Amino acid sequence: MTTGELTDAERGYLETLYWLHEAELPMTAANVARALQLSAPAVHEMIGRLERDDFITRGSDKVISFTAAGERQAGEIVGRHRLIERFLTDVLGIAWDEVHEEAERLEHAMSPVLEERMLAAIGDATTCPHGHPIRVGTRIPGVPLADVAQGASIRVLRFENEAEDLLHYLRQIGLEPGLEGTVAQSGAEEIVVEAGDLRATITRSVAETVSVTADPSPPPRVALPEHLVLGLQRYGR
Repeated sequence: MTTGELTDAERGYLETLYWLHEAELPMTAANVARALQLSAPAVHEMIGRLERDDFITRGSDKVISFTAAGERQAGEIVGRHRLIERFLTDVLGIAWDEVHEEAERLEHAMSPVLEERMLAAIGDATTCPHGHPIRVGTRIPGVPLADVAQGASIRVLRFENEAEDLLHYLRQIGLEPGLEGTVAQSGAEEIVVEAGDLRATITRSVAETVSVTADPSPPPRVALPEHLVLGLQRYGR
């Protein structure tokens, strides 16, 4: 089965599974249900379909793994989505916190010719506007901003959670991939990042979703809570 023959639902599930895989979160039906905000029965039905179509396998512990074909398909879907996001931001001038859902709508109808033109149009850009690699498998390791000590220098790598309301919040406070600054304060509830004239205050729970490089750096850790939640409302402000 080719990417073009997949249903929208199958694309969405493969994309979500790849996101879990890339973020080093357990690939389980429960985490897919949380990410997509769907009921467990609905998710188990689609997971069973992906297994029958040889995109995934499930172990005795219910952890999901990609087959070679499944990982290739999922990687193509994710890479295409990120390419569209970069094109919408850099070429069409759409704000980076507004392109995620727009790219979801466009990627299903994208032809190879359009993909080639978009690649040419974005030049040497290697990531989506939220910091994820367009060419999957080239992800730079980072640590959660929430773990970084006061006084450390940081560079924002990416936003692990691309829920649109969360992206609106991050843009509103002034954080964006590529920003270099210092952790001026690290409190129990909030973290303050300073970069030039910017002084951005971010809740510690949202800082869990922001991957950075830091000096000095804390030990590596998955930059999302184990029991993942999506959306700003559930993270709090």
